[in-house]
Amino acid sequence: MEIRRVGIVGAGTMGNGIAHVFAGSGYEVVLCDVEQRFLERALATIGKNLDREVAKNKIKPEDKTAALGRIHAVTERARLADCDFVVEAATEKFEIKAEIFRDMDRICRAEVVLASNTSSISITRLAALTQRPEKVIGMHFFNPVPVMKLVEVIRGLATSQETFEAVRDLAVKLQKTPVEVNDAPGFVSNRVLMPLLNEAMYAVMEGVATPEAVDEVFKLGMAHPMGPLTLTDFIGLDVCLDIMRVLQDGLGDPKYRPCPLLIKMVDAGWLGKKSGRGFYRY
Repeated sequence: MEIRRVGIVGAGTMGNGIAHVFAGSGYEVVLCDVEQRFLERALATIGKNLDREVAKNKIKPEDKTAALGRIHAVTERARLADCDFVVEAATEKFEIKAEIFRDMDRICRAEVVLASNTSSISITRLAALTQRPEKVIGMHFFNPVPVMKLVEVIRGLATSQETFEAVRDLAVKLQKTPVEVNDAPGFVSNRVLMPLLNEAMYAVMEGVATPEAVDEVFKLGMAHPMGPLTLTDFIGLDVCLDIMRVLQDGLGDPKYRPCPLLIKMVDAGWLGKKSGRGFYRY
């Protein structure tokens, strides 16, 4: 089936980035969220990011206008019924994603592939909630989506080869690099990354070093472009906590226990850059 119109459920950081990339690649995009203010904020962010591309001569001003014109912001999921492909980009909680997948399975045509941008949750579990498990797949983009080249393409237990190939080819059309990964908690990226970030938090909690010192060690000693605690703030402490809990529950190993400092900071509303305070102030 030819993909011309793409639905995206969730207009947050990842959802608006995914919408940007699809629209910039010539696809019609239906961007859906529960409130108009979330959609307005997403469109404003996309506009600013397109302005950066114009300033860097990556695209022309008329390309920006055309891309924005291809994005249709809606609050009614029923408007996704005529989409040829749907990506769920909601918050990293199984219950929320499960409700979306049940609804999309009901709304979308039987031949439409349903993809999740989840960074840790089981594709197999999400697929089992639908009547089309062979057409459910993970399509994990990385933040910031317009810049980062990687897409983890995650097969659920029932994902068909046809579905995998369609999503792999779609990622290439978006000028991304797809990497095939099988379904497991955290996949590859977050199974390796999140324990690193978690351990950096333990180093701070136990007084081994300050956040600034931890980050300098990784920037200067390991050539990381940003330190682990800056990255934690950038991702969002709440997102990191959700992923650590998925790893802990899914793998059953105490090494994935979330750092108590992380839990305390999330309870305090210190979520990182998006809230103005995390391991740093913004």
